[in-house]
Amino acid sequence: MTPTASTSLLDQPPCDYVDGRPLPLDASGSRIRSVDPADPEVVVYQADPAVEHVDLAVQAARRALPEWSGRSLEQRIEVLRRWQALTSERVDEIADLICLEMGKVRGECLFEAKALGGKVDITLGPESISRVTDYTVPVNDSRDGHCRFKPHGVLAVVGPFNFPAHLPNGHWVPALLTGNTIVFKPSDKTPATGQLLARLMLQALSEAGAPAGVFNLVQGDGPVASELSGHHGVDGVLFTGSWPVGRRILEANLETPGRIIALELGGSNPAVVMPDAHLRQAVIECARAAFATTGQRCTCTRRIIVHRDVADEFIPAFCRTASTLLVGPGNAPDPVFMGPLVTEESAREAIDFQQGLVESGGSILVQATRLDRPGHFLTPGVVQVDRFTVEQDRECFGPIAQLAIVEDLDQAIEQANATRYGLAASLFSADPTTFDRFFAEVRSGCINWNTGTAGASSKLPFGGLGHSGNHRPAGAFSVDYCAYPVANMVERGSDAAVPAGMQVL
Repeated sequence: MTPTASTSLLDQPPCDYVDGRPLPLDASGSRIRSVDPADPEVVVYQADPAVEHVDLAVQAARRALPEWSGRSLEQRIEVLRRWQALTSERVDEIADLICLEMGKVRGECLFEAKALGGKVDITLGPESISRVTDYTVPVNDSRDGHCRFKPHGVLAVVGPFNFPAHLPNGHWVPALLTGNTIVFKPSDKTPATGQLLARLMLQALSEAGAPAGVFNLVQGDGPVASELSGHHGVDGVLFTGSWPVGRRILEANLETPGRIIALELGGSNPAVVMPDAHLRQAVIECARAAFATTGQRCTCTRRIIVHRDVADEFIPAFCRTASTLLVGPGNAPDPVFMGPLVTEESAREAIDFQQGLVESGGSILVQATRLDRPGHFLTPGVVQVDRFTVEQDRECFGPIAQLAIVEDLDQAIEQANATRYGLAASLFSADPTTFDRFFAEVRSGCINWNTGTAGASSKLPFGGLGHSGNHRPAGAFSVDYCAYPVANMVERGSDAAVPAGMQVL
């Protein structure tokens, strides 16, 4: 394999950024390596990580914290506006790198690159910033009560590969706004995107005259992530990724209950199709949500629950739609719906998952197969099962949709809840009372009506229950886990009442 220049914005060889300075990594190593998923002969980034850089990065973030948190809100907003401008100026180059390194179709990559600046507007909007705005209430005639918000301190942001720019950005924009400093570890599947973002953030900080240690980058795999998420100098861990990794982060922090842990995890998301649904819309939305980003979204529809009265119409239409989705390189000149999976391992895991469903009694309606070409390409798969159970439920991060038939709404709700996850759910029905009951009884953090599970709005809270998260919703509510409220009681008078039983001499 031959390394290639990822983008003109990567003006440094593989490196970490600590206190504003690049710390070179051993580029002859390959413990972290990304390749073009559509052409694995093209190496995008490779190096060996340096675990010792974690401590240096945390120390740099700690040193920068007093000055950064002591700055006015307007001064911190100035940095975020500069970040917004820089990412907007380079939106095409950012999208190209995401497409090259992660593999999803370029339209999705462009949407993600644009969302970097959009997150600044959303965070500064009234629905978000008002959640961490100081306020005062009268306590009595001479005493006021104040609520003021303080940053947690040094926050570790551990990012995912599927949205390697948008999702970590969704953590650090509100974190920086509220006065925290950052140590960012990108996914080891998308390190080049992480290095690009860090460089732009350091430029934004420098142009606004902010201390460089406010934002630091450490590249790495599992050992680096473990060192960072359990480091004694970290005040919080903001993580987007899988439940198994989220569990390890929780385990590493059992002795630090005061450390904020915000987990945004996976999902085994159900979509229910009732007899009064608009079936064409249900087919389109279920197919879009099941196979968007080649099934590599935490909100993808994994389980489709169809009422028997419309099963004979919905199921063939859904399968026809799935079988006609265009698969190809994300930067193909002709439109494609699905790009490759991010790694060869991911493609194998999806095929193995499909085979496991068959061995458990499932019937393949549309078979997911490898394309006869280089790259980690997989066509969509649809498998019908008798029913869903908590014991057999597992998230497959690939383009495999499961389907089951139910007799009524009671069974549909029971099957929707047959999971340890609880991120997103959808109902397709024309009846508001049906949705009201679905909303009341389905355990999920995002519940949609007549639209698919994938495609959340950053103007709303985003998070899940169970193995999908720990009640720290992101989106417009992400400021909530970036600052904590402090109560102040302020007495204006000097005539304190003497309590019964006390003598003041």
